[in-house]
Amino acid sequence: MTDNATNSTRRLVIRISKNSLSFSTTEGEEVKYVPYALNSSISIAANMREALRTVEMLRQPYHRVLVMVDAPVLMVPAEEFDESAVDEQYRHTFTRVEQRVVMYTVLADLNAVAVFAMPKDLRMVLTDAFESVRFVAALTPLWNHLNKRSYTGQRGKLFAYFHEKHLDVCSFVQNRFRFCNSYEVSGASDAIYYMLAVWKQLGLSADHDELFLTGDIVERDELKEELDQFIKRIFIVNPVGEFNRASVAQIKGIPYDLVTLYVKGL
Repeated sequence: MTDNATNSTRRLVIRISKNSLSFSTTEGEEVKYVPYALNSSISIAANMREALRTVEMLRQPYHRVLVMVDAPVLMVPAEEFDESAVDEQYRHTFTRVEQRVVMYTVLADLNAVAVFAMPKDLRMVLTDAFESVRFVAALTPLWNHLNKRSYTGQRGKLFAYFHEKHLDVCSFVQNRFRFCNSYEVSGASDAIYYMLAVWKQLGLSADHDELFLTGDIVERDELKEELDQFIKRIFIVNPVGEFNRASVAQIKGIPYDLVTLYVKGL
């Protein structure tokens, strides 16, 4: 992105989850990141309307808007994906989605489709406010990046991403998900239970294979100390080092999946 780029040619990125909302764009070679303090007494759509009124970044024109939706995902193998059936499949898999619209992101490099949902009124607010809006599953750039990382070396790899009291665990083999699931975690003991269960399910070796911990890791020291008893090769990923000290990785509080988007793309 050149320094003389105007807002009309830049991309606005909106990242949305159940309990968070943020906006980001590029200014010259730098990423400007604006987290938004949600009012828990009103809906996420109402929060978005208020943000459109009050956040200076959103008052500018944007040619493209990317909305990253952090929501429960139904992962479907590409060869089994049927667009006409996806809405029913998602609603049978997850509860309390009556007022939500089901959407999906094609993960071409992983031969899979990530199906997710977002509130209907929130989508309407966004499509009314912006001319060109693209919706994707929030972890899309992270899945693609971790898949490429899994190529290195001969050891099996399990990746664990901590964010907003959730733990996403995934593993890859030959450009496909070997495993992908998400768990709610309230502390280190929950996370340890889920990671070790997946480790055992996949038949990974305690001495040979590798576990990578990323994101906002809960109770990091306790977690690492406990896991060390069961797995020899554990690595905590520092995004600053991971992405060669990229400036976006040094922004306080920015989610790891959003950093990955700016460094690696979709």
